[in-house]
Amino acid sequence: MSKNQKQKDGVVYSTNPDFQYQVKPVDGLVTLPNDRQELKVMLDKRNRGGKAVTLVTGFIGRGEDLEKLGKELKSKCGVGGSVKEGEILIQGDHRDRVVDLLTKAGYKAKKSGS
Repeated sequence: MSKNQKQKDGVVYSTNPDFQYQVKPVDGLVTLPNDRQELKVMLDKRNRGGKAVTLVTGFIGRGEDLEKLGKELKSKCGVGGSVKEGEILIQGDHRDRVVDLLTKAGYKAKKSGS
């Protein structure tokens, strides 16, 4: 099924000459502005073979925007990582750097946990 068919709510053809497709947003989520996001930055070692990762949670919005933010944070920290299940994982302990970067970008970010 093509992307356009999914957006048009299953209507393929209409004989009505005045028919207008009701296009729905694909994702349904709207990304909140940076100043309304409340992000938590924490260190996580669980189920990672003893390796530490910096975890950013609390992002409300589209997956593409989360991917973009994750890519930006990884490049500015100079490390790898991933975006999974609405969370950004950055390899290593970069909590202070990530909080500083997010704050400069206009997000409300705070360190959480120990």
